[in-house]
Amino acid sequence: MFMEQNLQNESQKDARLWAIAKKRAGFKRDLAVYFVVNAFLWIIWLLSGAKTNDSGIPWPVWSTVGWGIGMIFYYLSAYPFPKENGAEKEYKKLKEKQDK
Repeated sequence: MFMEQNLQNESQKDARLWAIAKKRAGFKRDLAVYFVVNAFLWIIWLLSGAKTNDSGIPWPVWSTVGWGIGMIFYYLSAYPFPKENGAEKEYKKLKEKQDK
């Protein structure tokens, strides 16, 4: 019953908004995983004697920074700036001018 109701609800949803909502929910889930896994790596580093490499940089920094860069790009795709598409904005301006 739940599955049937869920399929019915999905067909009534705005496809564009549903895609945005799924992308944002995925980002939030992945961000939580990012924090948990990196916290775990930093705890391992601390418990193992907090050793650094020759440059003095702790080894977990590489996964934190590398994965963090990926998360920034994921954020930018889930929450685009500007919020409104530039072409849509220009179209609305032209349409308003034409209607006057």
